[in-house]
Amino acid sequence: MRLHVEADHPVLTGDDGTGPRAVDPATLPLDRDLVTALTEWARVARAVDGEDAGALVTRRGLQLAARLATAMNHPIDYVDPITGGTTPVRPAPRQARPAPAPTGEPTPWLTGLTLSAFLAAITVVAVVALAITLHDTNPVLPLVSNLVVTAGLLPSIWLARRTPTWRWVSYGVATGIALSWLVLPFVLFS
Repeated sequence: MRLHVEADHPVLTGDDGTGPRAVDPATLPLDRDLVTALTEWARVARAVDGEDAGALVTRRGLQLAARLATAMNHPIDYVDPITGGTTPVRPAPRQARPAPAPTGEPTPWLTGLTLSAFLAAITVVAVVALAITLHDTNPVLPLVSNLVVTAGLLPSIWLARRTPTWRWVSYGVATGIALSWLVLPFVLFS
């Protein structure tokens, strides 16, 4: 395939098996930004006079030819609109996706789970003690207190669940609240 300029338009010519054929890059399934850049380059190439500007057009044309070759995964012969010389351009090699970066340190499972268990126990004791105390005043208050405690802690638990150290605290408090809801029927019906 060859990339060249005809009448202010970029053109790709090549043999498709039936003979030489010219194609406008805008008709190909290419990135719109690449097609726009090729069109602007072709217009500038026809309007330019002078060596300095010609060198810029040549350099830009080579860059666009490299992008086009990579997008089509096919080598392209770049025909310089200023000098008429031809330069072969190969597609850039496809790069494999990089492996995910390793985390900075290992996960402290033993310490984290110990902290979570400790905080779950403290949370269950605190919420159930509150429910038992309020049950003596009014039998509906333990349910209300559990709702208030859950609604009050839920946003903090949700925000802390992805923070490296605080996630263990949020797991423990969430487990404690869940267990306190399981104990609540025993408090209400005792």
